[in-house]
Amino acid sequence: MAKKRTPKVKTEKQIEALSKISAAISSELYLEDILRLIVTVTAEVMNSNICSLMLLNEERNELEVKATQSISEEYLKKPPIKIGEGIAGRVLKEGKVIISRNVKKDPNYSNRDIAIKENLTSLLSMPLIVKGKVIGVLNCYTSKLHKFTNQEIAILTTVANQAAVAIRNTELLVKSKVIQEELEARKVIERAKEVIMQEKNLNGEEAYKRMRKQSMDSRRSMREIAEAILLAKEIEKQ
Repeated sequence: MAKKRTPKVKTEKQIEALSKISAAISSELYLEDILRLIVTVTAEVMNSNICSLMLLNEERNELEVKATQSISEEYLKKPPIKIGEGIAGRVLKEGKVIISRNVKKDPNYSNRDIAIKENLTSLLSMPLIVKGKVIGVLNCYTSKLHKFTNQEIAILTTVANQAAVAIRNTELLVKSKVIQEELEARKVIERAKEVIMQEKNLNGEEAYKRMRKQSMDSRRSMREIAEAILLAKEIEKQ
């Protein structure tokens, strides 16, 4: 009887895990907290002794560990991986799932010394894809030889997709915030420029040049200079 219930219990556990991840993505948590929750929940549902999420550092063309539930000092300090190098590097380059039956004996695995020390055996490595672009890799390790099932691969695919959505949403949020701040700065600068034009009888280009010079001389942003001009004008009116 117990064996018959196991698949159902496991499926319910997987659904619950995916629900937690979905809830986290739609919450107001910081990206770091969302990614940490993703690897923690994934490790639990996949019975993984180490689950890690690596993101591409585009300036260095390297994969860096951004989240893991592991407390292993060795794993946390492992060096970044170049695109195309090792298993994770190949997953990033090719955009395909790669499974290693035993990373301790796999010549394609980059950190076999860490694998031996931390007892890492089977690995399922999944690409994180946003709008057709591979931005990172999700890794799940087991401590014993393990044949990953189609269901497990499907679960990790879903998790990887959700992680990619969380990262994409954060990027869009940051981008929209930057754009909003730029628009607000332009409005403030324009208002300050008009004040100078009226007070100093200058045209727009001359007024802007004067503000820019003051910005460079004082090592303050154009917005800070503009806000100071507007504040002085307000004080003058009182």
